[in-house]
Amino acid sequence: MESSSNEITQSVDLCVGWGRLNPNALGWSRKPLIRANLRDHFLRKKKWNYWAVMNQDCLFSATISNIDYVGMVFAYFLDLNSKDFFEETVITPFGAGCDLSETFHESVSFHSKKMSVRFEVVHEKVLISVSIPHTSLGRVDAQIKVYFSSQESLTVVVPWSWRRFQLTTKCVGLPCEGTLLVGNRTYEFNVNDSFATLDFGRGVWKYRTFWNWASFSTALENHIIGVNLGAGWTDGTGANENAVFVDGKLIKIDSDVSFDYDRKDLFKPWHIYTKSSDQVELEFHPFFERIAKSNLLIVASSVHQMIGRFKGFVRDAEHNLYIVDGALGWAEEHRARW
Repeated sequence: MESSSNEITQSVDLCVGWGRLNPNALGWSRKPLIRANLRDHFLRKKKWNYWAVMNQDCLFSATISNIDYVGMVFAYFLDLNSKDFFEETVITPFGAGCDLSETFHESVSFHSKKMSVRFEVVHEKVLISVSIPHTSLGRVDAQIKVYFSSQESLTVVVPWSWRRFQLTTKCVGLPCEGTLLVGNRTYEFNVNDSFATLDFGRGVWKYRTFWNWASFSTALENHIIGVNLGAGWTDGTGANENAVFVDGKLIKIDSDVSFDYDRKDLFKPWHIYTKSSDQVELEFHPFFERIAKSNLLIVASSVHQMIGRFKGFVRDAEHNLYIVDGALGWAEEHRARW
């Protein structure tokens, strides 16, 4: 099914009475104009703010999430050269301490003895602050500024039904700068070669879900290119989260995207391409697998996030061609009961 062509240009609430999906929120926007005023739906609501920052040296990510049954706050790090890796997770009952806002432009934070995470929005910047006293690689402290004032984003409402739906905002290729301390190592991010990605999600989900997600940002000779592609969870809804960003400007892709890969060997090259257009044609070559599994009886999830390099091409709305060769990013497979 082709993606909805309805571009939203004015602020609108996601929900109307009794927590049903607002018909006026169906579509997509270049700015986060949809307010996630979720209500009711006992134990079905899912909310998260996921940030990742990446340069040629490392990938660092932090998330605050609340899936009603539990809150999950986690951070992970990969040194792209040595492949040193850690991941730390804090789980709280019924989302205690994980209060998440209705809009992207509000600060959120979580604090515990094991981990402190804060995403503070100040004057068109997000300050990512993470402190973890103990990891397998030593103490971790991150202070990173992300700039989004000149950047468009992709906000999409995905409707499974009037009572099951998801609002997602994806920001890709955001310039960032700051410092990450991991044990006795210091990693510097600067706006010339470091990029941040936001996955902002608010919705009422079906119990069983599956998705693929791919994302990367890269500096070409004269342009900054960001790409966000998804499949599985949007199939059959008339909506998708597929987009190319050129120098911070959004090019929405109507076509659905196919993820062809060997589920028995995720390190084999992936083929990712638009099904009904020639806007995206990519090969993805993984070199690291992040596995994140949780099983809390009624809630279980399994994520295989492959880190690697993309090559191929994407096109903008004028059909201009952008050749990608060695762009760092990720592609993942996620299955959940939640």
